[in-house]
Amino acid sequence: MLKKLSFLSIVFVVIISLILGYFIRNLQFNYVFESFFPTDDPDLEYYKQFEELFETDNNYLLIGLVNKPSVFDSAFLYKVTQLTQSISKTDHVKSVASLTSMEKPVISPAGYFEIPVIHVDAPERYASDSTRIYRDEWLLESLISRDASATAVILKHEQLSGKEGADSLVSNIRKAIDDLGFQKSHLAGKAYAQGVFIEKMQYELAIFLSASVVLVIIFLWVAFRSISGVLVPLIVVLLSTIWILGFMAMTGKTLDILMVLLPTIMFIVGMSDVVHIMTKYIEQLRVGDSKSTALVTTLKEVGLATFLTSLTTAVGFATLLTASIKPIQEFGIYTAAGVFFAFIVAFTLLPACLYLIPRPKVSYKMVHRSSWFMFLSRSFIKVARNGKTIIGINFLLIIISLIGIFQIRINTFLIEDLPSDDPLKQDFTFFDTQFGGSRPFEITATIKKAGLTVYDPQILIETDSLQKHFTSLFGPGGILSPVTVVKGLNQAINGGAAEAYRLPSTEKEWKRMNKYLPRILKRHESSGNITAKENTIGRISTRIGDIGSAISLEKTKELQLYIREHTDTSRVAYKITGTSNLIDKNNEYLARNMFEGLGIAFFVVAIIAGLLFKSLRMVIITLVPNVIPLLVIAGIMGISGITLKLSTSIVFSIAFGIAVDDTIHFISKLKIELSKGKPLLYALKRTYLSTGKAIIVTSIILSGGFLILLLSSFGGTFYTGLLVSLTLVFALIIDLTLLPVMILLFFKSKGEPRFTA
Repeated sequence: MLKKLSFLSIVFVVIISLILGYFIRNLQFNYVFESFFPTDDPDLEYYKQFEELFETDNNYLLIGLVNKPSVFDSAFLYKVTQLTQSISKTDHVKSVASLTSMEKPVISPAGYFEIPVIHVDAPERYASDSTRIYRDEWLLESLISRDASATAVILKHEQLSGKEGADSLVSNIRKAIDDLGFQKSHLAGKAYAQGVFIEKMQYELAIFLSASVVLVIIFLWVAFRSISGVLVPLIVVLLSTIWILGFMAMTGKTLDILMVLLPTIMFIVGMSDVVHIMTKYIEQLRVGDSKSTALVTTLKEVGLATFLTSLTTAVGFATLLTASIKPIQEFGIYTAAGVFFAFIVAFTLLPACLYLIPRPKVSYKMVHRSSWFMFLSRSFIKVARNGKTIIGINFLLIIISLIGIFQIRINTFLIEDLPSDDPLKQDFTFFDTQFGGSRPFEITATIKKAGLTVYDPQILIETDSLQKHFTSLFGPGGILSPVTVVKGLNQAINGGAAEAYRLPSTEKEWKRMNKYLPRILKRHESSGNITAKENTIGRISTRIGDIGSAISLEKTKELQLYIREHTDTSRVAYKITGTSNLIDKNNEYLARNMFEGLGIAFFVVAIIAGLLFKSLRMVIITLVPNVIPLLVIAGIMGISGITLKLSTSIVFSIAFGIAVDDTIHFISKLKIELSKGKPLLYALKRTYLSTGKAIIVTSIILSGGFLILLLSSFGGTFYTGLLVSLTLVFALIIDLTLLPVMILLFFKSKGEPRFTA
């Protein structure tokens, strides 16, 4: 009967694996920038309206071209001209602006003229051209750097929905740049960054999977020292990973910057189930049980506990559904599903294989003489005798941790904190330092009073003041708005004089400007992206540096305060919007989402402990040893300056869901021992000696597995691996010290000393 059941279990797992494995071929990598917007934020709805009225604010690429000592070099400028012309003919490109293609309008009695900003074919005029350029604020740090060592080419492209289109565009631009042989070039923009991120994710997934396999093999060999003890568990873990990856592909989910962690986590979590089963099975064989008896005992004693640990781990991941960011929600859903896939494969395939393969050779030496038994026995005696000291140390840890927690800062960057020597990071930093930044920043001006437009003199004066305040907060950079259109027109009317780049100052100047404005707006189609709804909605569009969400949000709030206090809201309503603002706003939800998720996890674990022991005291005993490691890690983050960001915010839910597993295994075994009528102290000691090895081995495997993430070039992934590993180490230590002490403290029988062996 058992043999037939084993074959059926293997057939079941193989069939499901083949089906899901078939879908893996459709699994794709993707990094959709917009998916990290907060899903429940009203500003997202407003931004969608903004897109309908104007355009997506990040459909552009910035090309930075360096030519030292100066860009005012005929050979260099001729190459910039060639590049501009070449790019303008590239697929998906809508418009290109460069120093050599830009022309200044001049309106005179003789008519309308457009004069080149720089006369590329007349080097003798470079001196006067450069003087004029540096007197025009609309060019400085927009198309030319302050030290004249670099120029920028700005191209707008079509909405690119897929990776192929973006890769093709970037590849063509790269080729055009390389063919012309510039000294040095830089590239920035969403289409470029997303492609680089996807390449990094593909590379890191291969590294993580390879390292996970090697690590698992090493741990299995050290723990069980047999070929079957390595191969069978490894197959179980590999199939668990195939199941979840196939399930992702089948449901259309792609691998993003968070999802690349999933295969590694599956290896780690799957190994936890495998180690508990294998450890108990070998333990029963060692005491003389047959294979079938050993397997039945293993499933009885480990099955419920492992199901409960899978449940708590899945709950830890599922609590990420409280996050306001879709990729984090999806990461929680699929990882929770993967945990149960690992449980199903472990408890169907592993027992079946163990029953069918030859009985492994095990040592029948006395258990109490083994090194594990001696180590755990001495440890238990020390723990039982030093209970007050252990409680005191943990109390001190809590105090120190709380001090560190108050120092935690919430901060993130648009380009996830890559190392400073990363080419992508260097490219974006170049634009931050030389051209004001690469992050889009948008403000809309909506007319409230009938009969007015954004080109009304009073509205323009108010908007100009707002732009100046914005520049004082975020630094200089190119701004495109109704104000810049009118300033440029006023300059054109005054013969292109640099000092005339301003708003009209007299009624006569305003009338003169209004005479030409309709003609200018009609002539320049690009102005259609500046206003909407018959000029009743205006757009102030600019770029800022990647200064971090903490500083950006602070400055944004200062700007909002200025808008409330210095603008007439009865006439015009200014509103900050844009993709970068939405990403920054995610930080406002991080702490709330994290506490909500942990609260749900605590509640579920409390219910499990309550149902298992039917005791409120056991609920406290279960929670406290797993809350303290989280406090310690949070304290370490605060003291060491590790910021709370999108990637590190998931650490606590993941760590709690996994760390509580050891506690569940411990108290489940304790319940079994107590049900046999043993005294508390003896039952506790038997539990400590029986589960100690499995808890230590699984914790080492789990911690080592997460340490693989230290190989990542993404700072968030690096710290996720480090912090989860540290949490699991602290949880192990506390489970083997504080947990037994708390059990003795709360359940010691009357008349017995509290802390004796």
